[in-house]
Formats: sequence, C-alpha cells, structure tokens
Amino acid sequence: MSQALRDLLTAGAVRERCTVIGQLALDEQTPWFRVNTSRIDPCADFVADTCKENYPQLDIPYHSRWRHFVINGINLWDHYCQERLNVTDSASRTRSAIDLVFVSVLLDAGAGPVWEFIDPVTGRRLNRSEGLAAASVDLFFNHLAKYKREKGWYIDAQALRSLTLKKLAEAFQHTENNPLLGVEGRLQLLLGLGAALSADGALTRPGDLYDALLAKGTNGSIRADDVLHEVLVRFGSIWPNGLVHHGFNLGDCGYHRSLQKNDSTNHIVPFHKLSQWLSYSLIEPLQWGGLNVTGLDSLTGLPEYRNGGLLIDMGVIVPADRGLLSRQLQIGAEAVVEWRALTVFLLDQIADKVRKRLLSRKHLSLSSILQGGTWAAGRQIAAQLRSDGSPPINLATDGTVF
Repeated sequence: MSQALRDLLTAGAVRERCTVIGQLALDEQTPWFRVNTSRIDPCADFVADTCKENYPQLDIPYHSRWRHFVINGINLWDHYCQERLNVTDSASRTRSAIDLVFVSVLLDAGAGPVWEFIDPVTGRRLNRSEGLAAASVDLFFNHLAKYKREKGWYIDAQALRSLTLKKLAEAFQHTENNPLLGVEGRLQLLLGLGAALSADGALTRPGDLYDALLAKGTNGSIRADDVLHEVLVRFGSIWPNGLVHHGFNLGDCGYHRSLQKNDSTNHIVPFHKLSQWLSYSLIEPLQWGGLNVTGLDSLTGLPEYRNGGLLIDMGVIVPADRGLLSRQLQIGAEAVVEWRALTVFLLDQIADKVRKRLLSRKHLSLSSILQGGTWAAGRQIAAQLRSDGSPPINLATDGTVF
C-alpha cells in the first residue's frame, strides 16, 4: 500500500478531507447540499439544551457503546461478569471488555423502525441502539464467548467463523414479522473479524489489541488517533463493502468529484465511522487496564444518520434539490458521501459553539458533546418530525455502515 493510501487510514485524513468538502459547500461549490449558516447557532442552542437536560451537572461521559449496556439501571456487562470475571485482574477484564465491544460495535448499524428485542435480563422490549446493544450482549455471553479462569470471557477466530446466519438471527430474535435490517451484512462483519484474527498472527482475540496498544504507548499513554490507526490497519479487511482502491480495502470511504488530490487518492473521502465508534468505545476498557487515552478530540464526529439527520432536520444542511429526501439512496452514493462529509465538518463547529454556551469548567471533548447532545438531539428531533423516528434521508442500509 502506498503512503498516500496509508494516510487515509487516519482520523486526520477524515477531518482534513471533510473540511475541504465543507468549505466548498459554504461557497455553494458542491452538487448536492447547501449550508445555511444562519441555522448553525439555533442548532448549537438545541444541542446545548439537550446536554443540560440529559446531564444537568455536565458530567457527560464518553460517547461509546458502554452507554447502551445500561438498561433500566442494570448494567448488562456487570450482570454477566460480576460472579465469574476476576475484577482484580484489570488486564483480563480489559481484554474481555474489548472482545465484547468489538462484537457489539460491528453489529451496531441501524436496526430499522420495525425490529425489537426482548432483553432476557431486564425483560424490557427494546429497539434501535439499545436493542442492538442488549442483543449483542446476549449473543456474546450466551452464544459466542467461552470462559476460562485465566482468560475471563473471550472469543476467538474459531468461535466467530462458526457463527451462522441462523444462530445470529435467533439471537437477535429476527423473524419475518420482526425483521432486523442487514442481518446478512452483520454476519459478514463478524465472519470478517474471525478471518482478520486468523490472518493477523499476533492477535488470537480482539482483546489482545490491549497488549499491542500497551506496547505502542508511551509512559502508559496512547493517543486516540493512534488507537484508530491500529484498528484500521489490523482490521481493515473486515469491511465486506469497503472501498477497494488499487487492490486495497480502505474501509468506510467514498468518492466525491469535488475532492481534488494530485495522487492516487483523488476524489476519496474517508469516514471510518464504525472504526471510530469502536475507538471511542475502547477508551474505557483501555483505561481499566491502566492505559491512558489522550487526544480524544483527534477523532472526529461520527458521520451517521443521527448526527447527520440533526443537521438536516435543523435546516443547517439543505438539499439543493428537495426531491433528494424522497429517494432511497445507496450508502456509496455521492450525495450520501457529501452529507456525511458535511456532518463531520459541521460537528466541529457545533461543538465549539456548544462549549461556549455551556461554560463548563472542564473541557468537554467532542466525544462528550456527541454523547450529551448531538446524537440525542438528532434522535429527539427525528421523533418529533417523523412518526417512526427515521432519518430524513432514506438509506438503503446493508448493516455494515449505518
């Protein structure tokens, strides 16, 4: 892989190239959307108010998968681990947590407006992100993971490769009357994880990434963008529908004609949404293992339908042709690439304005603003505007990105 292509496997490339698209959109030089700058302040107000409503003391945690593991005050991770996982062995706990979060994040693309999951632990009927989280925990502990005293709960390549569509569908309560969008694509992601582990040689389980990152860190610390880079390099082969360019799977990237580069990466806009979501979700387990993650703002806002939907629903991002919102769009469509790029670009601006409005004594990371405000605000306004809470853009999801 050339250095130019390798550089795309970074958070810096995501931010830099999305900023190019954003600046062009501000000058009305992009084909699909316009940016209404007069709506940025009202959007920031809405996000700041949402942060204060959800976290009155502004003690906002990281935006990560771990938030969805708490159902009705019951932490599903603790429920399964408290009796069998040796919590005094922080390294073992960290590896088990990373194994779980890999599985859960890879299964986290949008479930659709119909699917529900009845959680066996709490008895709650759940949907969307919370339902996917509970279902992934059930799949992990009751169908995939093994337990050994010296290793804790763990998964390996063999367990992942043996997963079948039938087993995944049963675990997620997927039926004709309770359809989970993209169930085949989700299976391919987990099979891809098993294949990546087999090919890596150094990792026998996702949790071994903790040891690899510990070795790469300096004085017990590692930057968040270095965590992402390690994830992308080691697990880039997971993505079955990733952008393959010059024979290399670049993962979650798209083409946009307005992005001009004088090398082999011309027109390529990287996003790495699930890989960044995974990196955000690795922060807490790594900290449990004594590895401090710094530079959280080096990662970008997540270009997914809640954050991007917020910006359309609030009138910040405006389609050049209103008919666009009535058509179903493929994930790789240039219009979707542009929407996602503008989402990354504008989330940085929204975050700066939210920080000023909240006047918090401590710096609120972009991750915390995603958690406290933009994601929740996107869900809230979607529910207000559409009875099924769906995003404003009709996406043909395959279970591997959104």
